[in-house]
Amino acid sequence: MTLTPIQRSEDGADDGAMIVEGYAAVFNSRTLLWESDYSGYRYMEEIDPEAFEGADMSRTVFKYNHADNGLVLARASNNTLSLSTDEHGLKVRAEIADTTTGRDLYTLIKRGDLDKMSFAFTVASQSTEDDKENKEYIRRIKRFDTIYDVSVVDFPAYDDTNIEARNDQAEYFKELEKREIAERKRRLMLMAMS
Repeated sequence: MTLTPIQRSEDGADDGAMIVEGYAAVFNSRTLLWESDYSGYRYMEEIDPEAFEGADMSRTVFKYNHADNGLVLARASNNTLSLSTDEHGLKVRAEIADTTTGRDLYTLIKRGDLDKMSFAFTVASQSTEDDKENKEYIRRIKRFDTIYDVSVVDFPAYDDTNIEARNDQAEYFKELEKREIAERKRRLMLMAMS
């Protein structure tokens, strides 16, 4: 599943935009939500690889710590937030708004102070398993209904999530162009040799 990608200028550059990328959710990665001191039971959660199929992500926003009183820093409906799934999980690419909060958040992500993500959602379908032998109650999310936000967080539920700031955009595209030129040269050499 893919939403419309973030728009770029005609030459393909991000024009110095504050771009961050990462995973707000990961598939087949069991995580501990909480543990009961009374019963000793561990309450686990896991996300199925098809869970995002059909989920409404058209109004999803990018936030910090799911804060309802904080600024929206990117939004799917205006193409400053792109969401897609691959074999690993829910991939996020956001162009953070050039505000004081946005610049602060980008700096903290770039430095590595903030490197994890989370997401707010409602569930359409799930299964549960009570593993009495291991004292685990496992919820497997089969389908999401709506994804309300993806957030950079201090403490994630899923530790396998990640986010990082894209480094100098001009350097990134120069490196990409070098790789494409090298690949074209390699193909020409192979054609010439055959």
